[in-house]
Amino acid sequence: LSPVCLGSLRRAASKLGKLVKINVVALITLDVHNLNTVEDMVKEGVSTVNDFKWISQLRYYVNEEDKIDVKMVQAVFPYGYEYQGNSFRLVVTPLTERCYMTLMSALSLHLGGAPAGPAGIGKTETVKDLAKNCAKQCVVFNCSDSLDHRAMAKFFKGLAMSGSWACFDEFNRIDIEVLSVVAQQISSIWNAIKAKKETFIFDEIEISLKPTCSVFITMNPDVR
Repeated sequence: LSPVCLGSLRRAASKLGKLVKINVVALITLDVHNLNTVEDMVKEGVSTVNDFKWISQLRYYVNEEDKIDVKMVQAVFPYGYEYQGNSFRLVVTPLTERCYMTLMSALSLHLGGAPAGPAGIGKTETVKDLAKNCAKQCVVFNCSDSLDHRAMAKFFKGLAMSGSWACFDEFNRIDIEVLSVVAQQISSIWNAIKAKKETFIFDEIEISLKPTCSVFITMNPDVR
């Protein structure tokens, strides 16, 4: 942005309330990314809707049922319509877009994701921002070695019944004995989704199932 534009933004921002300022910052963040995307497409001579530069963007379409679908490459995910409130948005980089592509492909296959990398690079924030883009509630849970399979089962029941997402931060803190049971619990949910069941037996209890639920994990390599 030019110095004149920056000066105007500063003067305008000084007159805004706290909540409105958060909205303005989020809009500017998204608009800057959209501007950069359009400039890149012009430079690369994108001319058709089948060009990879276009289909690799996160896009929104109204389907035949008058509902919104979120698309990226070949992945399609139903828009969640979950109210997100006023919140800041993540600055999208080429690495963020590649991560979105991978996670969206996983979601279209009814799978989750496990962003990898050193601590503090934004793995959890990337998952949270993708949830905002898809209008889905994403619950971030910090794992510890005190977790047992009963606590995790209660968590998964809520996810399956509400259709929400969960991001388990520092997943490798959980004891290996508990992880084996957790894997079975997640597998039972995904098998029910793939079978297109409306209800299924989980932890000896029949519960309802919303197929948009998903599980993501992040791992801190410094944890032993």
